[in-house]
Amino acid sequence: MGKVEGGMKCVKYLLFIFNFIFWLMGSFVLAVGLWLRFDPETVSLLDDKDAPYTFFLGVYILIGAGSLIMLVGFFGCCGAVRESQCLLGSFFACLLIIFGAEVAAGVFGFINKDKIIDDVQSFYKKTYNENSNSTVILSYYKVLNCCGTSSSPCDDAETNTKNCEQGIEDFFNSKLFIIGYVGIGIAGVMIIGMIFSMVLCCAIRNSREVL
Repeated sequence: MGKVEGGMKCVKYLLFIFNFIFWLMGSFVLAVGLWLRFDPETVSLLDDKDAPYTFFLGVYILIGAGSLIMLVGFFGCCGAVRESQCLLGSFFACLLIIFGAEVAAGVFGFINKDKIIDDVQSFYKKTYNENSNSTVILSYYKVLNCCGTSSSPCDDAETNTKNCEQGIEDFFNSKLFIIGYVGIGIAGVMIIGMIFSMVLCCAIRNSREVL
């Protein structure tokens, strides 16, 4: 009985520490998602009714998952301290849901990278051909430090100035890799949390059977 109690307490405290770290990671994921959504540079490039919204889908998944991670981390701490099988079972189920969401965000960031870039490039070229001096086009020039397109470069641009199609590719590549790495990285950590919760649930059940 003493060995069971000692082992269960050890796992309980480990799970509590993990959940606190998990809560902090949820805060980090939420912060990254909000930064990507409200980053002035990104918003200035996509703040138009005709601009493609695909990029923000992955961002919204991160924001939702980060908020849920914070909530689940809090309840996971409560479940570990109270040694509640019900709370821990709910915690495990929520982890599975968040795990799927984080993997989806990561896969979305990597798989749809080329499509998102193509959509933004197409939107830019269409807007550029309609009015090369519009507010939207000037925002691209300012944010990406670029000018024109590959087929229609700016005549007065400096020799080292890249065309905006290349600028769009470089800019969104960096943003989408953040979504991909954060999503898959957090999903990997969550596997540890699911293992801990399963072990603690088994320990609690076994100790009650002994009693």
